[in-house]
Amino acid sequence: MSYAFRIGVALAGLILAAAPAAAKEYQVKMLNKGSDGSLMVFEPAYLKVAPGDSVKFLATQKGHNAESLPGMAPAGAAAFKGKIDEEFTVKFTREGVYGYKCLPHLGMGMVGVIQVGKPGNKAAVTTATQKLPGLGKKKMTALLEKVR
Repeated sequence: MSYAFRIGVALAGLILAAAPAAAKEYQVKMLNKGSDGSLMVFEPAYLKVAPGDSVKFLATQKGHNAESLPGMAPAGAAAFKGKIDEEFTVKFTREGVYGYKCLPHLGMGMVGVIQVGKPGNKAAVTTATQKLPGLGKKKMTALLEKVR
């Protein structure tokens, strides 16, 4: 092998090693009935992802949307809101805890949590949970127990 060829191979290896890991896309289904029999759910309801990853909300069954909850996102994070029966993707770039809901089914407990990296704003999200109605509050509290 020539010297130039060996240098080229070495440089290619360094470039590949220095390249950032590819971001992942996760999926969350919006369902009338979950795999465990629960009604009006996101599945999975809790996700832990890395900064730069995306979550695609799938309109698996009709009558649902996904939208961020006020006070339940890291400082500076953009709010998101999908239309009823709309599939859409959200890219998460800021670390922290994000709470979200299905607007028509919040009172029935259709909420979810996405943890992006470290949960620096967990206390603020826990406080904001107290303003949720009915089963939304109960289910969000249970989901936040998974955040570490």
